[in-house]
Amino acid sequence: MRLVRLYIRVLGQLGSDMRVGALLALANVGLAISAFAEPILFGRIIDVLTRGQVPGTPPVTFGALTPLILAWVAFGLFSIGAGALVALHADRLAHRRRLAVMANYFEHVLELPLAFHTSTHSGRVLKVMLEGSGAMSWLWLGFFREHFAALIALVILLPLTVFLNWRLGLLLVALMVIFSVLTAFVLRKTEKLQGSVERYHSSLAEHASDALGNVPVIQSFTRVEAETRSLGIIIQQLLQAQNPVLSWWALASVASRASATITVTAIFLLGTWLHLNGLATIGEIVMFMSMATMLIARLEQAVSFVNQLFMQGPKLQEFFEILDTAPAVHDRPNARHVERYKGEVAFDNVSFSYDGKRSAVQDVSFIVNAGENVALVGATGSGKSTTLGLLHRAFDPQSGAIRVDGLDIRDVTLASLRRNIGVVFQEPMLFARTIRENLQVGRPDATDAEMIEALERAQAIEFINRQAEGLDTIVGERGRSLSGGERQRLSIARALLKNPPILILDEATSALDAATERKLQMALDEVMKGRTTFVIAHRLATIRNANRILVFDHGRVIESGTFEELVARGGRFAELAKAQFMASDEPPAKRVRVSAHA
Repeated sequence: MRLVRLYIRVLGQLGSDMRVGALLALANVGLAISAFAEPILFGRIIDVLTRGQVPGTPPVTFGALTPLILAWVAFGLFSIGAGALVALHADRLAHRRRLAVMANYFEHVLELPLAFHTSTHSGRVLKVMLEGSGAMSWLWLGFFREHFAALIALVILLPLTVFLNWRLGLLLVALMVIFSVLTAFVLRKTEKLQGSVERYHSSLAEHASDALGNVPVIQSFTRVEAETRSLGIIIQQLLQAQNPVLSWWALASVASRASATITVTAIFLLGTWLHLNGLATIGEIVMFMSMATMLIARLEQAVSFVNQLFMQGPKLQEFFEILDTAPAVHDRPNARHVERYKGEVAFDNVSFSYDGKRSAVQDVSFIVNAGENVALVGATGSGKSTTLGLLHRAFDPQSGAIRVDGLDIRDVTLASLRRNIGVVFQEPMLFARTIRENLQVGRPDATDAEMIEALERAQAIEFINRQAEGLDTIVGERGRSLSGGERQRLSIARALLKNPPILILDEATSALDAATERKLQMALDEVMKGRTTFVIAHRLATIRNANRILVFDHGRVIESGTFEELVARGGRFAELAKAQFMASDEPPAKRVRVSAHA
């Protein structure tokens, strides 16, 4: 029943092509009826011819056979024409829907919360997308080309053979039922085994993707043999799990071929005995033997379908599990579109927990005026990044509210909110595309002149000019062809090109050398004018000019003030400043001032 529900859901993914699918299903009904009509008409023709051979009966004329022959030929031509049309449109539908489902899955995954991507390997997500959409394509294609017609023939038309000759009909039905029971037995035996097979397939994809994404580390630590050996172990486990499944289905395949011989032989022997006893005509024997051959072919198609559905079931299950994962953040009904914010940000008793047990942010409240530069400092895990993640709705708080220009950000469309916020992450996160395409992530309609200006302001134009292809240089996977500092400067240029009223810098200068950092800091100071800016920093020298500093500890804001005020207060921030700046016995405020201007 689980597979049946899964199959019905796959058919439900036809979406806008449902009407085409319904027409193809009707055509399949016609093909199934035609396939049954041909042996029946042929059997009737044989009976008419054999009656003409009986002594004392008038000879059979061609005119008497003409209606039967014409009907027989008409059904045959219908089968050929309808079969060709069904095959053509089924192929097109399957490929069209496969790409549509893949696109929907891709969009859905991109909208899922960061918590999902943190806990789910990207290799597995990609594998599920490719294999799940491929499995659906195969099922749609098979359903409309063969399986639905086979289902109609076996479930509806097969029982009707009893009305043609109940003795031969019952034998045919009994043989089909026995074979179906054997197939169901094999299915039950292998269902759980196939689930473990798919888990090993996922492990294989995750391991391979993980290794390919860390080739420099593998080569540097001479891990090639170890990684290959680990992959080999997973492959061996996969084969050990797969072989019993293959053995059972090989048995089902042998039984399928044996059933053809057994069924045809049984029909012939029983038909001969019935004919000798005047209970069946020669035409009926020929009819049922033709039907038996046709039904065995349909049954083999059905078994092949069940086998493939069974094999693809775990892949489809994984696909729908991810598809059913609801995005934690979404637009509310009638959410407002905001073209451009002024930039006033207010947190009002905001609390958030990742697991519902320990608070990552607890009762955080502060107001930032438009154009202010606010720094967030604190130990790792104190809640700084989570707080700013809440601002651009990477997730929503469990309690409290965040407002920009007086509007709750949950009442604003996600797209317009995020268009107004630029983020420079600690890890640059570049695409394996050209420099131009990476910059256009910030603003797709940006001109080359605007890109060059953003690169100059981010102190990145020098290394761009060194590239032979300039803006059309491909930076490699995750920007690996660039140094760490170059990647970060390109990431900053991308945010500057976006020109948002609110800017978040998450350790944006951490990957830069001291000389470049000083240059970039001057550029950022200029860029931050008139723009609400949040800076997460561990090096306190980078935030000495902040209008305000918020000190976080265990998800709470425990101190707030300017650099000088917090040092004079002698609290947690002063302790952090002392650890980073103080190397003499001068008074604290003086020591920090000296260091700040060093």
